Amino acid sequence: MMEIVRIDHLVKTYSKGSVQALRDVSFSVNDGEIFGLIGPDGAGKTTLFRIIATLLTPDTGDANVLGLDTIKDYQKIRPQMGYMPGRFSLYQDLTVHENLSFFATVFGTTIEENYDLIRDIYVQLEPFQDRRAGKLSGGMKQKLALCCALIHKPRILLLDEPTTGVDPVSRKEFWVILQRLKNIGITIIVATPYMDEAAQCDRIAFLQNGKILKLDTPQNIVNAYGDKIWAVKAADMFQLITALRQAPRLLIQYAFGEYVHAVSDRNNPNSSQELEEYLTSEGLKNIVIHETAPTIEDSFIQLLR
Repeated sequence: MMEIVRIDHLVKTYSKGSVQALRDVSFSVNDGEIFGLIGPDGAGKTTLFRIIATLLTPDTGDANVLGLDTIKDYQKIRPQMGYMPGRFSLYQDLTVHENLSFFATVFGTTIEENYDLIRDIYVQLEPFQDRRAGKLSGGMKQKLALCCALIHKPRILLLDEPTTGVDPVSRKEFWVILQRLKNIGITIIVATPYMDEAAQCDRIAFLQNGKILKLDTPQNIVNAYGDKIWAVKAADMFQLITALRQAPRLLIQYAFGEYVHAVSDRNNPNSSQELEEYLTSEGLKNIVIHETAPTIEDSFIQLLR
């Protein structure tokens, strides 16, 4: 596959070098894929996006987009890129239609020229086209921001946590739209804190403290998980977590929905019977234990450990 973005040994610091946002980051993005950057706040995702978008220069290292250097050739790169920052950054006092017309004009195009590209998204906004952007719901704001990022028909789309704070239904609709954009050849780089969204990417990179911990397809990352996970619940969940912290041969325990995931050492695993007997001896009632398959979230927690 053809590489459309290449990042080589990027380093970026703030506060005169006291804060390391990126630490020797390297990866590439293939043409036509959805590439996910996964990590908590402060991991370095936004800094990385701003460098790729030619809005920030690294201290050291190189960033190339479409074979062009992000520092020397930024004027050639920007017309071929759509960028949707994490914070809603459109003009709040302009209407939906005025915002879209403005961004089309900035890139020397019109809404009509590229309407086919945004039709499926904009049709949901048309009933509100005379409403000021600041008065839209969270989901509608994100759809408008996506339309404005697409109106000039970019080759690459950068989305920095586009669904944060958006209701579950709108999040699901947003990802249906992204898959459709991928199918027409737009390369998408998306940052998300949601592990269910990470599973929809072609490849993902786990980012923590400015470093990439792992980069692979979601399925390969899950397949590489080697420890045994017990899903455990009991009548008193707080007491359960406290007891599991003292259990023999458990590596880590963490809340996971209505259960607690207790990770057992692959080299010396607990049995469910042994674990149940231990919890019973600690006074736990209504104990339920079963082995569960690892998820992307389990894999990320394992890497952090």
